[in-house]
Amino acid sequence: MSNPALNEKTLTKIRDLDDTSRMTVSGTMNRAGLLILLTIFGAAVGWGQQSFPLMIGMILLTLVLCLAIIFKPHLSPMLAPMYALAEGVLLGSISAVYAFQYPGIVTNALILTLSIAVLMLALYRFKIIVVTDRVRSVIMGATMAIAVTYVINMIMGFFGTQIPMIHQTGWVGIGFSVVVVGVAAFNLLLDFDMIERAERQGSPKFMEWYGGFALLVTLVWLYMEVLRLLGKVQKK
Repeated sequence: MSNPALNEKTLTKIRDLDDTSRMTVSGTMNRAGLLILLTIFGAAVGWGQQSFPLMIGMILLTLVLCLAIIFKPHLSPMLAPMYALAEGVLLGSISAVYAFQYPGIVTNALILTLSIAVLMLALYRFKIIVVTDRVRSVIMGATMAIAVTYVINMIMGFFGTQIPMIHQTGWVGIGFSVVVVGVAAFNLLLDFDMIERAERQGSPKFMEWYGGFALLVTLVWLYMEVLRLLGKVQKK
């Protein structure tokens, strides 16, 4: 859910790798665009495949690929496209379920996700929000808190229960989703900042794929949280 793909440890780990070509921000954006297109293609395939076993399989596959890319960044040119396709199939299946229950919700979620992404890019590009160490710490702390909440809720689910109210359609549940959407959106600022810093540090060329993968992870999280929020609002 949270995005550990871009962090100081990763940049330090890859800094000393022998690679004469270097990443650029524009190259990273190109790779991110390609990964998004692959995700859309995968979503088109998954849209007509509302199978619970398929969803479980895609969840496990995307988790394995995500961890492999994070721990082996130099494999991202090969694994990131595979992740994008698998993630797309999963998103397509989930989105189709939401669309059946709430007609029009997927289109609204996509528009809102794109609008938020453009807004955060503008806030970052025009220095309206500057990613300082303090800002970075606050966003990462909030992200970790949400991750811990979801993990606890998942563990409770094994015993047939869940954290009260946050998944319901009341004001607490809606408010929780609004906060999570906000935190996911601010994670985009961290992604933009880390990509620029990776370029300044002369990171190897494969980091363009890695940076694109990291952006996709955040965008997928943002889209899913927006979808959940709209579902709660329409169900209320």
